Amino acid sequence: MTARMGRGRLTRQVVALALVGVFAAGCSSPRSSPATGPADSGTTSPSPSGAPTPHTWSIVALGDSVPHGSACGCTPYPELTGVDLAAPPERRVKVANDAVGGYTTKDVLTQLQSDAAVVDRVRTSDIVELEVGANDVAYSASCGTSVACYEPTIPLVQKDLTDIVARIHELTAGRQVLVVLLDYWSVWLGGQYAAARGDAYVTAAANVTDQVNTAIKTTASTTSSTYVDLRTAFKGPDHTYDETHYLAPDSDHPNAAGHQQIASATVTVIKAELHI
Repeated sequence: MTARMGRGRLTRQVVALALVGVFAAGCSSPRSSPATGPADSGTTSPSPSGAPTPHTWSIVALGDSVPHGSACGCTPYPELTGVDLAAPPERRVKVANDAVGGYTTKDVLTQLQSDAAVVDRVRTSDIVELEVGANDVAYSASCGTSVACYEPTIPLVQKDLTDIVARIHELTAGRQVLVVLLDYWSVWLGGQYAAARGDAYVTAAANVTDQVNTAIKTTASTTSSTYVDLRTAFKGPDHTYDETHYLAPDSDHPNAAGHQQIASATVTVIKAELHI
């Protein structure tokens, strides 16, 4: 992607109905909607009537302007995943969207080390959704369509991603947490917007995206994290579909349909991982 401009630095927390019993064994202020119930760290316990008391699970989203929801004017996919996982009153979840427009992998790592509010939310999280890396290899005039010019950054992206996941597990030590890594349909412009830049741009965008996505997928594998393949979700199994209809008018970020597509792919992976 071009440097993902418009990724404002407002984080937010939106609380929605969602998830309970998903694990078999057991500094900025977020924007909030009314809570459906407080989070807790205990197991389900009987209510006075003898019925189980629902446990509220917490999802925290980290990353750049894609999970943040920039340029969309819609509900971003982290909040949508909470809604899609809902089965009230038995399953509940609250979603804290701490993604920040313009963030790189290094920015997210710093956030997890120095932003006390985000650290506290991650400490009590059950699921962490992470999508970051496109801004590390943002299209630049100096590199242009030279794929080799961006390649030295890829190992740094993978190292930072590995360190981010390690930090999440450090903060949640002694508890189960599901870390979900999402990749990109394109790290530069996509669809017809990329085609308008010419064949060299399309080819370079595809190659750089391959490298970033490989780093993300490899990190998921080596850290026992869950991986969501958004390139397939947007472009089909053979990556030949035109994803323009999933993109906002800025040609870079997802529109409402794109965020719903991401949420659908993410929920499918989470349900399969947690057997719900």
